[in-house]
Amino acid sequence: MTSPGATAIEEPWPRSEPASLFPGVEQQELRDALRGLLAKHSDIDAVREASASDHGFSRELWQQLADDMSVAALAVPESHGGLGYGTDELSIILEECGRALVCEPVLSSAILGTQALLLGAADEAIAELLAQAMAGSLLVAVSSLEPEHDQLRAEETDSGWTVSGGVTHVVGGDAADVLIVSAETTDGRRTFAVHPSPRSRVTRRAIDPTRRLADVSFEGTAALTMTEPGADATFRARIEDLRILAVACENTGIVDRLLELTLEYVSTREQFGRPIGSFQAIKHRLADLLITLERARSASRYAAAVFAEDPDEARLAVAVAGAVCTDAALEASAEAIQLHGGVGFTWEHAAHSYFRRALGNEALQGDSRRHRARIANLIGI
Repeated sequence: MTSPGATAIEEPWPRSEPASLFPGVEQQELRDALRGLLAKHSDIDAVREASASDHGFSRELWQQLADDMSVAALAVPESHGGLGYGTDELSIILEECGRALVCEPVLSSAILGTQALLLGAADEAIAELLAQAMAGSLLVAVSSLEPEHDQLRAEETDSGWTVSGGVTHVVGGDAADVLIVSAETTDGRRTFAVHPSPRSRVTRRAIDPTRRLADVSFEGTAALTMTEPGADATFRARIEDLRILAVACENTGIVDRLLELTLEYVSTREQFGRPIGSFQAIKHRLADLLITLERARSASRYAAAVFAEDPDEARLAVAVAGAVCTDAALEASAEAIQLHGGVGFTWEHAAHSYFRRALGNEALQGDSRRHRARIANLIGI
């Protein structure tokens, strides 16, 4: 109840009913099946080996994820040949991929790529690309879609659209068959799907070697338009929200695995004849990590649930998840390295690969200050 004289505060995103946050039986079975698959084929040694290969990931594991787990078709409506699930299920996929530090193009192609193509699937040519992407036979990468990174110009000719210029820092851009980019036209910025030439790509040296970045150039390259004049801002906002949400879910999985690894270590490492995990100071730090994990889970899963109901209402929840989960992954990485002692400070230990992924994710979606600034803007302060 509002006290006399007080000003009522309107909710920045009116909701008709609360989002469902509790996983059902199907969702738990999905998590168990994916965790079992990744435990067999994607331990840290396998991840490092696959990320150092020519492709930057395991083609065999990628096809298993596409065929057996349907990661690319999971959240595509049945009317487009998908399974008809939503971002609740995608959040499970991303959490488990974060736990296993998967280097396969789940985030870049199965999540961002297919969802971007889905937004343009009214066009028959884009719908055909979507079908191939869902099958895992076509790899898709989505650029930042921001003018500072997508320095492209598109022109309409008698035979269709062409794009020229370059894009930078594209996740998965080195192996993608199709890039989704933003380019300037005479009617303003529009989004296009382009088949890049293998010779037009330069792989960047990134802090996270398990997730490659590439710069790609174009010179009069044929392109398919995905947005109409004036509709590009809405398209880019939807993909940006999905990108932030996806990385937040992955960061939650990273925190989960790091806490698990740390608990295993402090339960077996002994000093003065007892496990170091029995010392009060260690218990307090582990308790803080557990709170960090639960905070990240709450933020990311709530954002996924709201996004599943109505993406346009989810922007505040997504921004909160971005801020909370970014800080959580960095905090958990630092704590895991320190609590592992001398072995934790070696580059060979798994904690450092998770730390690099957390830093790479921060660069990909922005640091927590950026998300908090967005929160302030959304609530009008």
